[in-house]
Amino acid sequence: MKFPKVYLASASPRRRELLTQIGVDFSVLNVAVDESVLAAETPSDYAKRIALAKAQAGWETLKTDYRPVIGADTAVVLPSQQILGKPENLQQAEAFLLQLSASRHQVLSAVAIVWQQQHWLSLQISDVQFKKLSSAEIDWYLATGEGKDKAGGYAVQGLAAMFIENIKGSYSGVMGLPLFETSQLLQQVNIVNEQ
Repeated sequence: MKFPKVYLASASPRRRELLTQIGVDFSVLNVAVDESVLAAETPSDYAKRIALAKAQAGWETLKTDYRPVIGADTAVVLPSQQILGKPENLQQAEAFLLQLSASRHQVLSAVAIVWQQQHWLSLQISDVQFKKLSSAEIDWYLATGEGKDKAGGYAVQGLAAMFIENIKGSYSGVMGLPLFETSQLLQQVNIVNEQ
């Protein structure tokens, strides 16, 4: 499959790894967007808005070499519809793990592509079941520091994998970039690009 050369508007090493996995030729753009949740915003609207905002922010930085820009966002969502972002400190990381313990939550992974005056957007929703975590397991995981810069305070591809009983959905989406949806959007951009 041949994809267009793109920019990735993300500092996430996981997203870079995932794009490389499917053979996409890309350069990284560092962008900053306000990731605050808006009043009465649903988790799916939030994830899509942030992914699109990142892609648009990346597009707006381009001066030459106008290639498609990919933005993505991952939100961990409790059954109460509370969004767990990246923990701000160790206490919040512990609170996140306590909330995730012995429960099923959703991981919403949105991907957006902006190119010229158009944009493409997709959302993947996965269900993740955590085992019951002991206080010793939580303390151990917090001491590793692995979850400090991850939505929900854990990394599915890392040590936290031993806490996950099952995933219904997209492993790559839980990791940070749903590859099926991303490849589908890139194919749509390719079709437009060839016209």
